[in-house]
Amino acid sequence: MTKIVDSAFEKTGLPCFICDYSPPRSGVLNGENQPNIEAHFLSIAHSPGQSVRASSSMVASKVKSLLNQDVVFTIATRDKNHMALQSELLGAQLLGLENVIVVRGDPAKHENSTVANRTGGLPTTQVISGISNMNKGRDYRGIALDVPSDFCIGATIDLGRRFSSECNLVLRKIESGAHFFITQPVFDVTKALKLWENIESKVITRNHTPIFFGLQILEPDSISFSKVPTSLLDQLQKGKSHLELAVELYETFRKAGLNNVYLVPPIKKGGTRNYQAAIEVLAKLKSA
Repeated sequence: MTKIVDSAFEKTGLPCFICDYSPPRSGVLNGENQPNIEAHFLSIAHSPGQSVRASSSMVASKVKSLLNQDVVFTIATRDKNHMALQSELLGAQLLGLENVIVVRGDPAKHENSTVANRTGGLPTTQVISGISNMNKGRDYRGIALDVPSDFCIGATIDLGRRFSSECNLVLRKIESGAHFFITQPVFDVTKALKLWENIESKVITRNHTPIFFGLQILEPDSISFSKVPTSLLDQLQKGKSHLELAVELYETFRKAGLNNVYLVPPIKKGGTRNYQAAIEVLAKLKSA
């Protein structure tokens, strides 16, 4: 299995693509019905939209086996304590998984809130540090593991937060042991570039931490996790295709030197992804 840092632009000099992938709402997954998404990695989400979904690590293992596809699984800190998280990570190690993204997760709502409050919402920096220690052969209590893990640790960047606060948080995540980052969908490349350069000037030039910038494929009836500029929505309404918009946005990424991409397929109400659109866009971007 390939580690993300070994495929990133910083290591190869070539663009690298991670594609978002939503786990099924069942315990059934077969190869015949799975889309052939030719990204370098599929990123398996953790219960997107707070819906009941198959475990990210289990789906990642299944996708890896069925499609011979490199994967990254996700763990959320919002509803687990240290023991639960590290037990899940050891299970992922048993499945041969090496790439993991640590997220806080959406705030708990309705009946789940009391459960989340009892287990605590662990800071992502603590969880990242804990995984880093597991890689050195120790669990969260400092007790030796039988075999050290070897995880490539990812974390997230929220471009919607106050600039200085997010920069400081990213630096703390790097100090805790993060090896790479993904961002939410980016429509303002100038803002993304400013954050990247600010962080790079302090840390990344010393350890070459890759950032995968979010590129969301838009369709007229799709939803987004970031605010979409009115100009892009107007172009969609006037008939510009998702393929044309994605290619144009990718060109702005390339001109700005953003060569690692976290591709998000069009998301419909209910969380359904249009993976065919992702296949079309990836084919075009990889030939650019």
